[in-house]
Amino acid sequence: MSNLIVVLMGGLSGERKISLLTGKACSKALKKKGYKVVDLDAKGYFVDELKQLKPKIVFNALHGKYGEDGFVQSILESLKIPYTHSGVLSSSLAMDKELSRLIFIKNNLKVPKYFLLQKDHQGNSNKKFNNKKIKFPIVIKPINEGSSLGVSICKNKKQFKNKYKKLMENYDRILVEEYIPGREIQVAVMGEKALGAIELVPRRQFYDYTAKYSNTAQTQHIMPAPLSPKKYKEILGLAKKAHELLGCRGITRSDFRFFKNKFYLLETNTQPGLTKLSLVPEIAQYCGIKFEDLIVWMTENASSNK
Repeated sequence: MSNLIVVLMGGLSGERKISLLTGKACSKALKKKGYKVVDLDAKGYFVDELKQLKPKIVFNALHGKYGEDGFVQSILESLKIPYTHSGVLSSSLAMDKELSRLIFIKNNLKVPKYFLLQKDHQGNSNKKFNNKKIKFPIVIKPINEGSSLGVSICKNKKQFKNKYKKLMENYDRILVEEYIPGREIQVAVMGEKALGAIELVPRRQFYDYTAKYSNTAQTQHIMPAPLSPKKYKEILGLAKKAHELLGCRGITRSDFRFFKNKFYLLETNTQPGLTKLSLVPEIAQYCGIKFEDLIVWMTENASSNK
């Protein structure tokens, strides 16, 4: 059997640029550790190239649509190639913000109040915003995007209508949720252990795409998050529970808001970024796990049929 590791990156989603950064960083780390690595851009006839390469493992460095929603995982399952991160079902559940929230709510994890707006079969929105359900300010976002793509905070109906109209040009389903003020805290889970929690203090309105990936955004990272020991333990437990409820494996990152002494779970990410500005490597580093060792652990824990 080949000992080749293929790092799958790029792809066709709106997060292509970030995926390339993640992929190159992971590829470099694996090569540094002595692995035989080939980088493969997941566009065009990449499946044919994958078949020809016959890798031992695929390191899935894709982000967004087709990369973390169960699509590429299904392809890798059919090819019987072990891969990093979560499996088909877990990936699709975590990517769908409605389905994951239904699971969280059923299992007593607190999430913001929300409802869906979606197009009918003729492409028209079949539901109007009802501010009796949720008061302004509100957050609107696509149901299945990552890296905060398409996320907006709307303070009134005029802002909502403008943002909603733009989103409906590209998406069929939109999540509308109450805006939870307070502190932004994110937790990394590695296998069966919650590693740690980091607090983010963005200078922008919230931790959006620019705040995540731009050096100029100057988001302050506080590691570990300054919580009481009891609250710190609580948020680690909530992230681990979310990871387990969705059936995830490998690493995940769960995003929370902390307001009035309560944690609100926004989402669990099965393919968190692994760039030099990413949070999971920063949390791992604080816990004594070097970046290269984190990537090796993920590679050695690759599997299929999960």
